Amino acid sequence: MRPGTLTALAAVGLAAAIPVAVATAVTPRGEFNGGGILQLGTGSKACTVKRGASCGGVTHHRANLAGRDLRGAHFEKAKMHHADFRQADLRGAHFEGAKLHGVDFSGAKLNGAHFEAPTRAGKGADQAQPAPSCAATSCQGASLMSANFTGANMTGANFTSANLTSTNFTLANLSNATFISANLTSANLTSTNLTNANFTSANGTSANFTSALISPSNFTSATLISANFTSANGSNMANGARVNLSYANLYLANIPSANWSAATWNMTTCPNFTVSNKSGVGTCIGEW
Repeated sequence: MRPGTLTALAAVGLAAAIPVAVATAVTPRGEFNGGGILQLGTGSKACTVKRGASCGGVTHHRANLAGRDLRGAHFEKAKMHHADFRQADLRGAHFEGAKLHGVDFSGAKLNGAHFEAPTRAGKGADQAQPAPSCAATSCQGASLMSANFTGANMTGANFTSANLTSTNFTLANLSNATFISANLTSANLTSTNLTNANFTSANGTSANFTSALISPSNFTSATLISANFTSANGSNMANGARVNLSYANLYLANIPSANWSAATWNMTTCPNFTVSNKSGVGTCIGEW
């Protein structure tokens, strides 16, 4: 047999052997394997990206998951800083205890997603667990109806034009967050840190701000019909101009220094429990 033929056969044999190894290998970034399947993490902490995926505890920063169907996926305690979830379907997904600094959820569907602190069964079950950390996260335009962010750290998060109907932010840190034009109808912000938050033109109808820290925050042109601010602290609230407070409950709220110019007062319960329409001036100004 000619030497050239032997060389060619050897090359073919080598080529046939290589795909077997490549098909199961994960690239250095932990993204696509040889079969074109997206994976996160490496080794025993790797998972295949799909609907209902089990990716708890994986470490994978700057993952590109834009537009993917990840309904019901599990990312508990995952470390995924700066991941891209834009336009992804994450309805019912779990992020309890995850570290998600700088993650982009713009336009994502997050209805019923879980971002609350994780629970622990068995020994030590009553001990406080770390809440998910989502600082500087972008949820611009995202659908977050009924999502649970209890105790989450969302410092500087961007919820501009997001749908936050019935979303639970109890005890969350939302300082410096942006809620411009967001829909917060029936959202629960009890005991939430809203320092320097911006609610310009937001719809907070029936939202619950009980015991929230809203000093200083901007509610310019916000709609807060039937919202509950019982015991909220806004002693240095930045702006309440043109805000609609019809039927809102401000009982025991500490927000006397806000700019209430052009605010709408209609059957508003004032901090001293009087009703705006019966205060003599038709507002809660001076009724603190």
